[in-house]
Order: sequence, then structure tokens, then C-alpha cells
Amino acid sequence: MTVYHFTGIKGSGMSSLAQILFDSGEQVQGSDIETYFFTEEPLRKRNITILPFDANNITEGMTVIAGNAFPDSHPEIVRAKELGVEVIRYHKFLGNYLEKFTSVAITGAHGKTSTTGLMAHVLEGANPTSYLIGDGTGGGAKNAQNLVMEACEYRRHFLAYHPDYAVMTNIDFDHPDYYKDIEDVFDAFQTMALQVKKAIVACGDDEHLQKIKANVPVVYYGFGSENDFEARNVEKTTTGTSFEVYVRNEFYNKFFIPMFGDHNVLNTLAVISLCHYEGLPADLIQERLHTYQGVKRRFTETNIGKRTLIDDYAHHPTEISATIQSARQKYPNRELVAIFQPHTFTRTKAFLQNFADSLSKADSVYLCDIFGSAREKSGALSIQDLANLIEGSKVLTMDVIPDLLTHEDSVFLFMGAGDIHKFQNAFENTIKENI
Repeated sequence: MTVYHFTGIKGSGMSSLAQILFDSGEQVQGSDIETYFFTEEPLRKRNITILPFDANNITEGMTVIAGNAFPDSHPEIVRAKELGVEVIRYHKFLGNYLEKFTSVAITGAHGKTSTTGLMAHVLEGANPTSYLIGDGTGGGAKNAQNLVMEACEYRRHFLAYHPDYAVMTNIDFDHPDYYKDIEDVFDAFQTMALQVKKAIVACGDDEHLQKIKANVPVVYYGFGSENDFEARNVEKTTTGTSFEVYVRNEFYNKFFIPMFGDHNVLNTLAVISLCHYEGLPADLIQERLHTYQGVKRRFTETNIGKRTLIDDYAHHPTEISATIQSARQKYPNRELVAIFQPHTFTRTKAFLQNFADSLSKADSVYLCDIFGSAREKSGALSIQDLANLIEGSKVLTMDVIPDLLTHEDSVFLFMGAGDIHKFQNAFENTIKENI
């Protein structure tokens, strides 16, 4: 039996794929740097071997799945080629693998992870379903009929996939280190649309997605009355959100979700639309919506004393606004404290004013130093440039974490795609020390 060796196994997609293959009965191991990442937890629970990077990890008879972040000059990839061992990039391997299933690719600038998790959970109620989520979570079901996967548009990686279905949540300008402008982003999604085999489920409230051309049916969902699937009579409470779904202006069913914010209504509507298309009954869909536990780092709550700490991956102005809106719905009478760490210098520069506008919707704002990336370790601006645009904001360092204690009965939103968790962990410890 082939041993699948993952070079960069702690990567969010890589970790998820390793879990799927392992659960499906394959032999799996991998390598990475020794720094702790939350994506390694599910690997360690499965006792999957994680080695330090080393050319000697590679032996004959393996298949090496290489993370997209590692160049061909990486010692493990060089050794594999010397030995004649097959090396296949993550996105290409996944593109081939999904051909075995009824595949659903979830893509969009925002909402991919949450929608992927929800879609997999609901479909699993009808048929065995494997899933790959971009938060480092994956699962391989025995005799799986469906594969639900997060498909990222960065560097057009999702063009390696030819799925049966694609869900497109939105098109927005992001990844300014790669895409030139919104037209460049649209071009990538348009190319992806032409690779879909059965149908596209797209948010019709998004002006860019309205222009998508495809060789398969495009089913639109949203709040607008022109959509095929429309959410009406939305009721928001501190326990969740209910809404009615109309299919081409005919009442279909009323649904309740234990989630908050308009974006979660839209994500759920995308799932309902595809499941209706696939013939799943409404009562099964509702039952699964009730039991959904969410995905990691998406409005993940921790309560300590009177304080509520929320961990969220939000790293784009649109996502920050959505997270703050969700918190306002669930905690309408409490102070919202935003603690934000920008991710990459190019994104911070491109959206500087947008970040300021979205963060200003919180009651208090703390900013952490910009988190670079493997491709981009420095830039021409600093966190102070953002702080200057947000009245009353403060720069937060590990030394002044205790300053957050001045906010007593508050909700703390720790947002970012870097190592923002270290600030939350430090604050949790500080609270416990002062109880």
C-alpha cells in the first residue's frame, strides 16, 4: 500500500486532506515546522505521524503530496524527484480525488468555511459524506457518496477542480498580492464556472455573480425577490435566526438556525438550495440545521466569569463587519471590544480605510502588529497607520494585555488569520489570575 507523505501537513487544506485519506484506510504521514498550529490537533488525535522537515523522510514507494506554499527547491521535494517518487501538488491531487464522488465545491471571497461545514453536516444526514474544510478539519466517511470541499480562489488554485456542483457565496476583491483588481477576481470565478458539471448555486444578491455565464443551470439564492430561493420574514433573536424560504415565489418551508447575522442566513440558504435541488426533504434539512455545531475559528465562544471571548478568522473588512453584526444580534446590551490583527502587509495597505470603517462599528478597538506571511515578511506601513484612522483605538502588545481587564461585562472579538490566538490565550490566563 502506498504511503502518502504530506510535505507541509499542518497547512489547513493539507491537514484536512490527510484526515480524509487516513479515515478512508490509507497510510498517511507528514512533515512540517515544529511550531504549534491548531490544524495539527485532529492529526494527533488520529496518531498520524508528524515529522520535522527532512529530506530523509522521503523513501521509495511513497506518494508525496506537496503543500502549495513550498517551492520545488524544498529538500523533501528535491529528494522525491531524485528517487523517482511521485510528487503531486495539493490542489491537483484533490482535483483528481474528487472525481470518485458527487462533489460539491464551495467557493467565494467570504463564507467558504462556514458554508462547507454546514453543507457537509446536512448532506451527511442523507448519505455518507466526506468533507474538507479550510479550518484544518476533514473527515472521510466509509463508502462516501459525497465530497464537500472548500475551494479557494487564491492564485486560481480552485481551477484544478471540475466539481459536479459549485456554490459561489460572493465575489469580492481580496488577495491583493495576487489579484490585480475585482475584474481579475471575476475572471477566475468565471473560468471556474465553466468547469462545473451539474449546476451552480450562487448568491444572486451579489452583483458580480449575477454576470456569471455557465454551461449548466445557475440557481440563485438571496434576500432579493428575483432569486430562485428567497429568504423572507427574517426574525432575529438572541438565540438564533428564523426565516421563510420561497422557491420561485412559492412558499417552501420555515427554518430556524442557532446562528447570527445576515451572512449566516445566506450561507444556510445556499445549503438549502442545493439540498432542495438534490431532493432532500425539508424536515431532514431542518433537523440537521438544529444539530450543527459550527466550525473552528468562526464565532467560537469562550465564557470566563462575566466576559465572553469570541475567536473568529475574520481578516477582511467584509468579514469583520459580519462578525460584529452577529455579536450585536446575540449580545445587544453588552460592550463589544474588537481585538484585530491584520494579516499580510499588502491586504492591510489595500484595505486600510475599509478596515478602519468596519472596526469602528465596535465599541472599543485594540490593534495587534501586522502578521506577515511566508511570502511577505515586511511592508511600508505599520499598525500605527491603521490606529491613526480609528478614533480611540489602542495598539495591543503582550505586555499590556492586562489593560483589557478594564472592560468587565464585555464581549471580546479576537479577529485575524495570523497568531491572534496567542493574545486570546494570554488574556484568558490574565482573567483567571484576577478572578
